[in-house]
Amino acid sequence: MQRCSSEIRGREWKKRNRGRFVLGVVLLKLVGAVGVTALLPGSTCWAVAPTSVELDMADTWVRENFLSATRLPPFSFKYNGVASSSVLRGWTRQQQETSRTSDQAEYTITWTEPDSGTEIRCELVEHLKFPVAEWTIYVRNGGTQNTGIFQDILSLDMSLTRTTRSEFVLSGIQGDFTTADSYKPYQTTLVPGFSKTFSPPSISGKSSDGPDGWPYWNLQLPGGGIILACGWPGQWACTYARVGQTGLTIKAGQQLTRLYLQPGEEIRTPRMAMLFWRGDDVVRSQNIWRRWYVADVLPHFLGTPQPPVQQIQVSGYQASNLYYFLTKGIHPDICWRDAGWYPTSQGPYTGADSWLNTGTWEIDPNQAPQGFRAFSDYAHSVGSSFLLWWEPERVGSPNSFLGMRPQWLLPGTSTTVGDILNLGNPDALNWLIDHIDNMIVSQGIDWYREDMNGNGPLPAWRNHDASNRQGMTENLYVQGHLTLWDTLKARHWDLHIDSCASGGRRNDLETMRRAVPLVRSDFQFPTMAGVVDGNQCHTYGLSSWLPFQGNGCYFYDVYAMRSFYGTCWGMGGLTEDNAAAQQQSYAETDVVGPYMLFGDYYPLTPYSLADNVWIGWQFDRPEVGGGCVQVFRRQNAASGSVTLKLYGLDATKSYDVRNFDSTTQRLTGQALMTSGLNVSLPARGSALFEYKVVVPPAQPVTSGRPGYRPPTRSVGF
Repeated sequence: MQRCSSEIRGREWKKRNRGRFVLGVVLLKLVGAVGVTALLPGSTCWAVAPTSVELDMADTWVRENFLSATRLPPFSFKYNGVASSSVLRGWTRQQQETSRTSDQAEYTITWTEPDSGTEIRCELVEHLKFPVAEWTIYVRNGGTQNTGIFQDILSLDMSLTRTTRSEFVLSGIQGDFTTADSYKPYQTTLVPGFSKTFSPPSISGKSSDGPDGWPYWNLQLPGGGIILACGWPGQWACTYARVGQTGLTIKAGQQLTRLYLQPGEEIRTPRMAMLFWRGDDVVRSQNIWRRWYVADVLPHFLGTPQPPVQQIQVSGYQASNLYYFLTKGIHPDICWRDAGWYPTSQGPYTGADSWLNTGTWEIDPNQAPQGFRAFSDYAHSVGSSFLLWWEPERVGSPNSFLGMRPQWLLPGTSTTVGDILNLGNPDALNWLIDHIDNMIVSQGIDWYREDMNGNGPLPAWRNHDASNRQGMTENLYVQGHLTLWDTLKARHWDLHIDSCASGGRRNDLETMRRAVPLVRSDFQFPTMAGVVDGNQCHTYGLSSWLPFQGNGCYFYDVYAMRSFYGTCWGMGGLTEDNAAAQQQSYAETDVVGPYMLFGDYYPLTPYSLADNVWIGWQFDRPEVGGGCVQVFRRQNAASGSVTLKLYGLDATKSYDVRNFDSTTQRLTGQALMTSGLNVSLPARGSALFEYKVVVPPAQPVTSGRPGYRPPTRSVGF
C-alpha cells in the first residue's frame, strides 16, 4: 500500500507524542495533516488509507497499555471483592510474541496467582497494515480447588482525558429491531455529566438487537478518534460516562459476571477491537474501518474475501425452479432452502407457524423422500451452490428429537418460543457438530444458514445460573456456539456461514469473523409500513459499518427494487409477469454489488425517513477506477432535481458516467467533485449510476524515430 508523500513520518510523530496514550489518562493532542479524502493531482495513494502516523498511534497504545510490564492493562475485574488493579500486582506476569507476519503480530500475556494456579490470559493481535488492536481475555482455573469469586469482568476499562479544544462526540447506529429506523445513525456530544449504557434489550441475548444494541462506536476526540467494537454473540454492555470537565471512562464486557470457576474451567470475555484515526473526517475513518473489515474480518476462502452473491429460493428437491431462472438468464450463486424442511406436524405450533416446531433436524420424508443430494448435485453442475436453513438453538417442539432430551435443554420462557439447546453442554454440542457435519457431507450443503428466533436466549441463560455462578451459563454457551462454527469450518474449509437471528440481530465482530449476514433485517415484506423508504435508510446507516449486507425484495417496480439492493440479492418467485423486473434487478446488482462490498462509502445527502426529501450515496473503488451512485427522490420531495458532489475521484482524469435508465456522459473527476452530478427524477423516482475512469487508447508502436510510420502492408523478402 503506497503512502502519500505529504504524511508526517511515524517515528517523528512518535518522538513528539510518546506517552500520550496511556491507561488511566489518554491525551490525544494531534496536529497536522490527516491524509486526503480525494485523489489530488499527481497523487498515487488510495483515496482512503491509514497513514503511518495512525499506524504508530495504534502501536504506541498497544506497547504502553499491554506490552509494558509496569502499567496495568486496559481491562479489569474484581476477585473476592478486590480490584484487579491490586490483584494483578501480586501475580506472576509473563509475555510472549507467539506469531508475526507482515500483516499482524500476536502476543500472549498471562498473570498467574502463585498459590492456586488461577490464570488470566490476554490474547492480543496488533494489525500492522491498519491502526487496529484486538484482544480477548481468558480466565482459567489451573488448580485443584474452586477459585474465589470473579465479578464485573470487563474486557475494556479505560479512561480518556480531552483537551479544552472540543468535546467528545460519539457516533454510531441503532441495532436491528425490524423497523424502518433500524440502523438509524446518531451523533451525540458527551457533555459533562453524560452517562449511557448500550446493550441489547433485557430479554434478548442477541448481540446487535434493539435501539441501543449496535456493538460498534466511533468516538471522536480532539484531533482524532477511536472506533471501538465489542465482539460477543450474547448479552454485552458498554458504558460511556463523563468524569469531571475533561474525563471519560469506557467500560465494556459481558453484561453480568459474578462467578467462581471449578478446576479446569475457563471463561472468556468479548473480543474488543480499537481502530485509531486522526483528524476530523469521520467518513474517512469509517472507510478505514471498512477496508480493515474486508481485509481482516470478512471471511476469506483460499485468500480471497467472500464476494457478493445472488440467490433464489428453492424447495431443495425440485429442479424446475432453478431451471426456470436459468432460462431467463439469471444464474444464481446460491440456491436457498429456508425453514420447514424437517418434520413440523408435531408440536404446539400449527398452520403457517408450524415451522416453529423445531428440534428434529432430519429431512421430512413426506417432502423429500430422497433428500436434497440430487438437487444440490444439479445446482453444482450449473455453477450454483446449496444453502440450508437451520435453527438448532431453539427447540420449539417437546415431541422432537431434541425436545425429548431435557438433560441438554435450558427451559424456555414466554419470550424464547421454546426451550434452548444448551451449547455449553459438551454432549449436546458434540452431537450437534457431528449431526450437521454428516448433513453437510450427505446432502452437499455449501452454506450453513443459522437462524435464532424468539426474543432471545437470555432469560434461559440467567434462570440456569446459581447465585454464585451468574453469567456462567451464557459464557459457556457462547464459547460452545463459536466452537460449533469453528469446528464445522475446520472440517469443511469451503463452508460458508450465514448469520441470522430474526434478521440482523446477531452481527457482532466475533460473529462476523466467521459469517456474513445474507439478510440484514426481516424488515423487508410488503405488508410492513414504510418498508421501501426504510430500506433506503438501512443501506444509508449500515454501510458505514458492515460492507457485506444482504437483502431480499418482494416488489417489482424499479424504485422499490433499488431501495433494497445489497451485496447479497434475491427476490420472490419468478413469473412471466415479473421476469423483466427480476432480470433487471439481478443484472444491476451484479454491477453494483462489488462496489458496495469493496468500495469506500460516502453518504451524499443527510439521513432521513421523511417522504419529502432526496436520499443518496456513493461507493467508490479508486484502485479499479470506478464506483456507483444510488439516488432516490421520495414521493413528496418538492424539487425535481438535485446536484450531488462526489468523493474519492482523480481530479485529473475523465470518467464515463452511465445512467442505467438513459445515457452515458463524460465528466472530469474535478467537475464531479466540485460542480457535482446533476440528477433529475419524477416523484418516487430512482437513479443508478456507474462511473469508470476513461482509459486512453493504446498508442501505435513505432521505432521512436521522428516521422516514422509503421508499414501498412506486408513486406516481401
